[in-house]
Amino acid sequence: MDQRIINLYDEYTHKPLARHEFFSRLVKITGSTAVAMAVLPLLEGNYAKASTIKVNDDDLFTERITYPSGDVNMKAYVARPLANAKYGAVMVIHENRGLNAHIEDVARRAAKAGFLAIAPDALSPFGGTPANEDEARQGFTKLDAKQTVQNFAKGFDYLASRKDYNGKSGAVGFCWGGGMVNDLAVSVPSLKAGVAFYGRQPDASLVPNIKAAVQLHYAGLDDRIDAGIPAYEAALKANNIKYELYMYEGVNHAFHNDTSAARYNEAAAKLAWQRTIDFFNKYLK
Repeated sequence: MDQRIINLYDEYTHKPLARHEFFSRLVKITGSTAVAMAVLPLLEGNYAKASTIKVNDDDLFTERITYPSGDVNMKAYVARPLANAKYGAVMVIHENRGLNAHIEDVARRAAKAGFLAIAPDALSPFGGTPANEDEARQGFTKLDAKQTVQNFAKGFDYLASRKDYNGKSGAVGFCWGGGMVNDLAVSVPSLKAGVAFYGRQPDASLVPNIKAAVQLHYAGLDDRIDAGIPAYEAALKANNIKYELYMYEGVNHAFHNDTSAARYNEAAAKLAWQRTIDFFNKYLK
């Protein structure tokens, strides 16, 4: 697909652009409304393909819970192996589309790998993630940044109340969620491991606060996010933070999201996910 289309979609989902402006520019690139309409489903998430692991998988226990954060009841999806035992916990943090079928599937993938996965919904203060993605993205512009970090941090307090938690927690996030993982790394001292997929970096001045080991996955074609890598890596090195940084050349932002055909890269996604699980096995078990 024309890289200009990918870049335009990235601008649409992150600036964000109004949908009519995005589509107007898409028509100009593709040359016609018909072609633009044909391209659109390849860019947007197809959640019919979201369940790589069945919702009712026989080997998993899943539930929907709420936990308190100030005056907000945070909604979350939880998945873990079926056996009653104590597991390392992995917080799975969604993109700026909210908690959807794809992220719930990623939580089940973490559970399949032997972890207690919890996927909070950032839009809980507004009642939860709406079905319409444009409405969901708009909701993110209304979130209070500091309170939102606190809302996710309170999820670790909730985990401490569970009998199936072994006391070791990590987090993995994608896009907006990758940035949230970095925010949690600098603000939650108990975090053992943070994995950020193409997420914005924290302010370098806050990096000395990091106690967790961090693993960072970046896409070679993601100029917007990649611009912040040098300062972040320099701060990690200067403060002797344990970290791993991987660059996947020739792939786009959101390469791990297998519901978006235009940007998904199977080889990079599988390699990055295996590295993620290996990382959590090292620090959370």
